Amino acid sequence: MQAMRARRALIPGILAVAVTVLSACGKDNKPPAAQTPEVKVVTLKDENVTLDSSLPGRTMPYRIAEVRPQVNGILQKRLFVEGSDVKQGQQLYQIDPSTYEATAKSAEANLESARLLAERYGKLVGEEAVSKQQYAEAQASYLQAKAAVDQAHINLRYTKVLSPISGRISRSLVTEGALVTNGQANALATIQQLDPIYVDVTQPSSAILRLRRELANGQLQGAGANAAKVTLQLEDGSIYSEPGRLEFSEVAVDQGTGSVTLRAVFPNPRNELLPGMFVHARLAEGVKTAAILAPQRGVTRDLKGQATSLVVNANNEVEQRILSTDRTVGDKWLVTAGLKAGDRVIVEGLQFVRPGVKVKAAEADAATAGPVEASAPSAASAPAAKS
Repeated sequence: MQAMRARRALIPGILAVAVTVLSACGKDNKPPAAQTPEVKVVTLKDENVTLDSSLPGRTMPYRIAEVRPQVNGILQKRLFVEGSDVKQGQQLYQIDPSTYEATAKSAEANLESARLLAERYGKLVGEEAVSKQQYAEAQASYLQAKAAVDQAHINLRYTKVLSPISGRISRSLVTEGALVTNGQANALATIQQLDPIYVDVTQPSSAILRLRRELANGQLQGAGANAAKVTLQLEDGSIYSEPGRLEFSEVAVDQGTGSVTLRAVFPNPRNELLPGMFVHARLAEGVKTAAILAPQRGVTRDLKGQATSLVVNANNEVEQRILSTDRTVGDKWLVTAGLKAGDRVIVEGLQFVRPGVKVKAAEADAATAGPVEASAPSAASAPAAKS
C-alpha cells in the first residue's frame, strides 16, 4: 500500500515534466521568419559603341596571268622551279628556235636585195632610165621586206616564253618535248601576284539599306578614318596581323543572292594568305551613341523565345522586361528596347527570385559583370529577339 501511494505521488511531477518538454518542442517546430533574397545587379548606363560587321569572304590574287605560247614549236626547256616566285620578264620556257632563226635570216637577205634595188632605181629614175612607177614598186618591195624582217625577229623572240607579271608560278602543265601552238586553249602555267592580295566579301543589300537609314536619321555616326579599315579573321579563328583597306563595292546587287560584293586589299609580305582561303572580314559600320549594353548573364529567353531580363525597380521589387536586341558586343547584348540607363539588371541570384518579390540588391563587381568590348559581330552571328 505504501509503494502504491508513493507511485501516485510521483504522477503529478512526471506530468509536469512532460508538459514542459512538449511545450519546448512545440516552440522549436515554428517556421523561421522569411528572409529577403539577395541578388547582384549591374546598373546600366549610356555608352558610345563602335559597331562593325563580320562578313564572309574569299581571298583572291591581286593579279593573275596565264602563260601561253605565241608561236608554234617543240618545247625544249622549262627554266623555272614550280611553285617559286618569278619576276616580270623572266624566261620561263624555251621553244625550239631553229626554224624561226632560218626565217629571220631569209627575211634579212630579201631585205638587203630590196634595199639595193630601191637605191638603184632611185638613181635611174632621175635619169629617166626607169619609170616612176617602177621606182615606187621597188620602194614598196623594200618596205615589205623590212616588215618581214621585223615579223621574223618578233617570232624568234617569242620562242623565249617570258613571265608577263611578277608573282608565284604554278606547276607546269606541259613537259619538254611537247608541241605547243599559238592560241592554244591550255595554259603552260599560271602566275598569281599574292602581295598584296584581295579579299572579296559579300554583304546583304538589306544591311546596306539599314546602315544608310541609321546614318541618315542619326542613330549611327560615321566611322571616320576607320571606315575604310578592315581586319581579317582566318579559318582557324586567329586574327591576321596586317590590317587592310576597303577598295570598292559593286554597283549592282547579285540577283541570285541579294548581296553586294565588297573588295578589300591586304598586304601579304609573308604569303600567309593564299588564294581561295575562306575568311571573315570586319568592317566598321559606325559609332552608336547612347547605346544600352546589357550583360548576357542577365538576359534569358522565355517560352516564346523572347529575350527577357529581371530588373530591380526603385521599390527594390523585381520586374520582368521584354527586350529587343540587335547584336552581341563582346559579352553583352546591344539592347534597342526594353531597358534604359539607370536600370538595375540582375546577373546573380536569378534562380531565387521572381517578378514582384522584394530583394536586397548589391552591385556586381567588374569580374562578375565582365568586360565591355567596343566591337560587334554581324547580326547574322548574333540573332536578335524582337518584342
